[in-house]
Amino acid sequence: MSEELPPSDAEPNEAVDEVRATDADAWATAVAEDLAAEKARRRTQYGPPPGSAAEELRKLVDNVAEKLSGLQSPLLGGIAGPAAQQVVKQVVQQARAAVEPVIERNPDVFDHLAAAGGELLAAYRSAVQAQEQRWSRRDETLRDRGEEPGPGGERIDLD
Repeated sequence: MSEELPPSDAEPNEAVDEVRATDADAWATAVAEDLAAEKARRRTQYGPPPGSAAEELRKLVDNVAEKLSGLQSPLLGGIAGPAAQQVVKQVVQQARAAVEPVIERNPDVFDHLAAAGGELLAAYRSAVQAQEQRWSRRDETLRDRGEEPGPGGERIDLD
């Protein structure tokens, strides 16, 4: 007989619900395994994914601070060198102290700013591509008429 039929002592609806639950669990498990495999494949191919915008800002501040701290100043000479390094370290610490609370309180803001920046870049690309298409169509129209396309407007001799 069929495996989906309930045992004689169980209610029919309970057995059917149990079969559906195990099917749903199997599906969820298979999807989770596929997703994990895909993430692992992408990590090996492209490296680790970038973190949130707030995490990336922290990394940037840390890297800049590290570079500035290790920077030797040949222009200030041997006497002012240690004093200049101390000033740089103090400025870096102040910058970190100013940035960290902002990042901690508003991590989502940086994600939204990054998304807005991506949208602005997409809009700019779209505008540039549309303008390039208009220019190329104009140049093709001029070539079809036998004219040489060139810069528009009046030519000014600067010699």
